[in-house]
Amino acid sequence: MRIFDIAWIEKHIFILATTVLIVMLYGYGSISFTGSFSTQVFLNLFIDNAYLIIVATGMAFVIITGGIDLSVGAFVAFISMVSATLLEMGFHAYLVIILTLLVGILFGGFQGYLISQFDLHPWIVTLAGMFLARGASFLINTESIVITNETYSYLSSAKVPIIGGGYVSIGVIIALLLVIMAIFMAKYTKFGRNIYAIGGNVSSAKLMGLPVQRTTILVYMFSGFCSALGGFVFTIYMLSGYGLHLLGMEMDAIAACVIGGILLTGGFGYLIGPLLGVLSMGTIQTIIMFQGTLSSWWTKIAVGFLLFIFIVLQRLVVLNRRRKEMKFNKKINVKPDTEVLARNQLDT
Repeated sequence: MRIFDIAWIEKHIFILATTVLIVMLYGYGSISFTGSFSTQVFLNLFIDNAYLIIVATGMAFVIITGGIDLSVGAFVAFISMVSATLLEMGFHAYLVIILTLLVGILFGGFQGYLISQFDLHPWIVTLAGMFLARGASFLINTESIVITNETYSYLSSAKVPIIGGGYVSIGVIIALLLVIMAIFMAKYTKFGRNIYAIGGNVSSAKLMGLPVQRTTILVYMFSGFCSALGGFVFTIYMLSGYGLHLLGMEMDAIAACVIGGILLTGGFGYLIGPLLGVLSMGTIQTIIMFQGTLSSWWTKIAVGFLLFIFIVLQRLVVLNRRRKEMKFNKKINVKPDTEVLARNQLDT
């Protein structure tokens, strides 16, 4: 069977490790807290983290290219403030949704343009974007704005029934559809192949004539779109806008990507990974909540420990791949950069 093939296991080691982690955590919770881990409790992991799944999926594309986007958490808060303000002014709900998504695309595209056109480091540009989005939120209003719009209230309370008696929210459906779209884009489109090639080795990608600048802009546009979409899902989840929403959420998105097997060095990762990473973090939070005596900050401690383990695992896998590439290079006598690019494309 293919599942016992060593090469297949090495290629999917991160996804397998994250899946095993989720099963172990969920199994521990089911045994320790009788009746607590029901079908609906599992579905609540998706309901409570739908916005994070969306944002982490956009972040995954950025990390695969070798970049980073630190503005996502602040931008989600900004979108919640813009949405609440426009709705309070009497704008139609669906017009607000369209406008906020367009703002997200333009904001992400502008960051991508600065990074690619002026060769600026993504950390600097997106850090500036984070401060800009958070500051703009407080320029709109320093207080929390409650949303009473009928359409948003309906979307917030709507339940989509699932076989087995459970239900999910509209936000979960949006998140899952986005993950499916992201997997398709990464695996079956030229854009997907380009982002892996750029993340594998940007110099080789340029020599091959790939549109590095355009792809970088599109990647950050997609991340901005995901932030805006995540902002919409978060807004209907909370039914409020506030500039202090989701402080530090960008780190949760990065953590979800790392736990889901997205290499921080770029060039490798499966787009199902962020979803699995979010579920792992959500399961830890649920266990701590049901335990009852532990502070919620133990969730951060547990996630930090997991990050350490998965970063070490990433390092070991990278070193193993480099060792194999060196042997392969000596055998066929090709330049390392070209081989890295070729193998990254084969992996995808």
